[in-house]
Amino acid sequence: MALFADLVSVTAAPGGYTAEIDPTWSVGKKVHGGALLAVTASAAQAAYRDGGDGADPSVVPVVVSAEYLGAPDPGTVELRTRVSKRGRTTSVVNVEAVQGDRVYVQAAVTLAQRDSGDERYREPNPLDDMPATPSDDALAWDADHPAAKIFKVGRVAEVHYDAATLPVAEGRTGPAETRGWVRLREEPLSGLFALLATDISLPVVANLGGIGWAPTLTLTASVRREPAPGWLRFRASAPVVGQRWFEEDHVLVDESGQVVATSRQLAMMPVSNP
Repeated sequence: MALFADLVSVTAAPGGYTAEIDPTWSVGKKVHGGALLAVTASAAQAAYRDGGDGADPSVVPVVVSAEYLGAPDPGTVELRTRVSKRGRTTSVVNVEAVQGDRVYVQAAVTLAQRDSGDERYREPNPLDDMPATPSDDALAWDADHPAAKIFKVGRVAEVHYDAATLPVAEGRTGPAETRGWVRLREEPLSGLFALLATDISLPVVANLGGIGWAPTLTLTASVRREPAPGWLRFRASAPVVGQRWFEEDHVLVDESGQVVATSRQLAMMPVSNP
């Protein structure tokens, strides 16, 4: 069985690192965008720690801003890294994910100490009214679900949807929003997994009738804190949906009620599966 720890395990190589991406971390035939986000962040963390004496182990990826130039296949991915800033408060590492002779992702990763303690201020969040663990009527997209043939990440991560926010599952339409719960099946949560989970939902435009692969162009995600053990609640929503483009936001809240991570991506309306 594939493990998340294997996904984000990088090996030193000339010019950076390499990663082996199992087909489990794919949507259709192409690597899942959130998985690529986690892999590039892992390479950036390795580059920061390997790049000089005195690296602070508490300095970890807090923001990843990625441009998706294409969708690589599962298999070996070369991760070319360059430390562009090594500071007392923040450091920045640029990462290119390469397969063959093509750059598929270019990302800027900001590393710093994550937040801790109580939040000073937080606006009300729709996730506040959700139970911390999946409800009895939640829709589980597990390894036996028909969608697992396309969305293979569900074989390693448990993903449960709030049925009320997934009318497409019953052939109906509704708002461009989904809510649910996610956790790893056999591993503890981590900040790197939270990065992956900021792209965990199926494209919310599916609820509008937009079924198919929705290519991500840009995705910026931040991990504010390490998640508490247990489930992450997620909300994905599209504030604006055009004829060609839409923006999708993710918010993740852990079982302690803290906002762990957020993201915004610009994606294309669905096309046929890759």
